[in-house]
Amino acid sequence: MSDPTSAADLRLLRASVHKAFAELSPISEVRRVMTTSRGWEEPLWARLAGELGLPGVLLPAEHGGSGLGGTELALVMEEAGAALVPAPLLSTAALAVPLLLACGDGATLARYGHRISAGELTATVALTEDDGRWSTVAMRTTARRRSSGWELDGTKNYVVDGATSGMVLVGAATDDGLGVFAVDADAPGLHREPLATLDLTRKQARLTFTRTPATAVGPADATDAVERASDFSRAMLAAEQVGGAQRCLDMTAEHARTRTQFGRPIGGFQAVKQRLAEMLIQVESARSAAAVAAASSHLPEPYGADGDPADDLAIAARIAGITCTDAYTWVTAQAIQLHGGIGFTWEHDVHLYFKRAQADKHLLGTPSEHVAVLAGHLDRAPL
Repeated sequence: MSDPTSAADLRLLRASVHKAFAELSPISEVRRVMTTSRGWEEPLWARLAGELGLPGVLLPAEHGGSGLGGTELALVMEEAGAALVPAPLLSTAALAVPLLLACGDGATLARYGHRISAGELTATVALTEDDGRWSTVAMRTTARRRSSGWELDGTKNYVVDGATSGMVLVGAATDDGLGVFAVDADAPGLHREPLATLDLTRKQARLTFTRTPATAVGPADATDAVERASDFSRAMLAAEQVGGAQRCLDMTAEHARTRTQFGRPIGGFQAVKQRLAEMLIQVESARSAAAVAAASSHLPEPYGADGDPADDLAIAARIAGITCTDAYTWVTAQAIQLHGGIGFTWEHDVHLYFKRAQADKHLLGTPSEHVAVLAGHLDRAPL
């Protein structure tokens, strides 16, 4: 684990990322790119990698990365969520890289790490199947060892950037438990079908594997690694949601200052003031929950002293998942209401955030699923 970054360095990192996103990805560019089939463009990704090193924030220096931790990546994700950056940042830096690190497979890191850090290779994680649940249980996709190596059969659904990623980390059932397997984009037997999604700013795909060659990553039973990496990713998604919620609050407050009714700004009316205050409370509550989860996010440390996943990250990430998802969906809905008729149209930017919030509810587990997991932790806790 890297040394903690100072508060001054964190402020400098935030300022640099904020400025870069504002210059390289204004909302007009987001709207243009989201209508393309890929949903992102290589020149932007190359600059985010070359100038800011964003794909390799977590990767150690020997693999071309910065060797930073969850706090730093969460800051990046918050700014990305505020800008709706059209880039495979979540899929590569916040899904695939944490899983690679959690699996602790030096050979796989050596094979892919430098290319990911340099922006030459994007990656994603395929865990969800047709039931729509991000879960390590009831896995139908299977991996079998053949004379030539491992082969995958099955289907993965709702894979973030699944149609464009250069490498996919796939969760599959084996005789030893849950395995993780790396599949290159051009592997035979891999069919990638782009999906029509609610959130046009984040593409998803359905992947079908038919005797697809794959490389095993990490331990034979990688359940603990997948669980820890998933909680890490939930913490990063929560930070991204905070950024989006804050941007919607800022846009709504500005609208309340400039939109007039009956000869005065609507922000002067008590009902609007009250709604804005409630939005602020939601955003700050989400920010606190996301900060705790980010501070608990360490990789590739073992998942509990004796393999028990009930550690700080497991609990904090689920709490952040509940708090930030609820806050983001509620704040974006209120933003639409307070913007009036224009807020209900695609022409207004707040609508993009509303659709992102709705899609995020199902990405790495729903709030009700998080509650169920937390209840399990409470049942196991000593009295």
